Amino acid sequence: MSDDKLSPVNCVHLIIVDLLLPREARAGLRISAMEKILARGKRQTLPAIPVETLLGDLFGLSGGTASVCAAFDGLPKGIWMRADPVHVRLERDRVVLLPEVNVSNEESSEFCASLNAHFAGEGMEFFAPHANRWYVRLEALPGIETVPLSQAAFCDMRENLPEGGDERRWRQIFNEIQMLLFAHPVNEMRESSGELPINSVWFWGNGEIARVSSPFDHVSGDDELSEMFASFSGTPFSRWGKQWRGSSENELLVYTGLRRALQRGDLSAWQKALQDFENDYARPLLQALRQGRISRLNLDILGAGHLHRLTLERMDAWAFWRNSRLLEEGP
Repeated sequence: MSDDKLSPVNCVHLIIVDLLLPREARAGLRISAMEKILARGKRQTLPAIPVETLLGDLFGLSGGTASVCAAFDGLPKGIWMRADPVHVRLERDRVVLLPEVNVSNEESSEFCASLNAHFAGEGMEFFAPHANRWYVRLEALPGIETVPLSQAAFCDMRENLPEGGDERRWRQIFNEIQMLLFAHPVNEMRESSGELPINSVWFWGNGEIARVSSPFDHVSGDDELSEMFASFSGTPFSRWGKQWRGSSENELLVYTGLRRALQRGDLSAWQKALQDFENDYARPLLQALRQGRISRLNLDILGAGHLHRLTLERMDAWAFWRNSRLLEEGP
């Protein structure tokens, strides 16, 4: 029997967001497998990038992320930018961007109709194929750099506005949209029923028509964007399961549950999500690596201003002399 048949070729690439928090945040948790993975991997610390950029890099994205999203939502090829509905709130000296606005399909259609009437003849048309995912189709690529909503959410909106040669025009567009939505009849009804008004949109994901090439045989994630990239590249996708069992030669796992809990300010939900990840994913992955059922585990940890990148092979999983590293220290 050849060495090739004896050696497994499958690997797992795991993306996990907002794993590293101070010691007190993980008090009482039993997460020894995760600590071993952090301690024993060969590691690099790189500048922080949004998860959208990381996924684009892994899928060899050429073009804009919005094109990937638009195709998933059934929109035709074109020059697209996300224009997601948001609420902006003045808090002391900050203008905070809130993404969770609970808008209905009917409301989204009415808002987009008003936006299209206002910007008629200006080379932009708004669409809402999904209640919480709005788009604008453009006649030409805008000369701006944008920040993904996931990165701008719960931050000062003014620090993440578009930059570049066309930034003045697009900041004016932001202002016009906010003025239009401020007195919109739908928002009056929303406020009367206790809902947050949709008083702005967030532009992001601009670029040329996208092309991708997937290196993965299967993708599993708890987020929409990983499903969109899988769909666009023709890669089989499954929603985040109760427990990792392995499904293919080269698998991508994307876990954003920790970030969602952290953005809500819910520490107990973050702790539960981390403990569940330890039990259902970290332990089975570490065991599979030790047993040779996977040949390599690549791990990208996003958050706290860095991208921590680790690689573990089978011998690394048995390197007991490398002491478990505290999660707040990072890899």
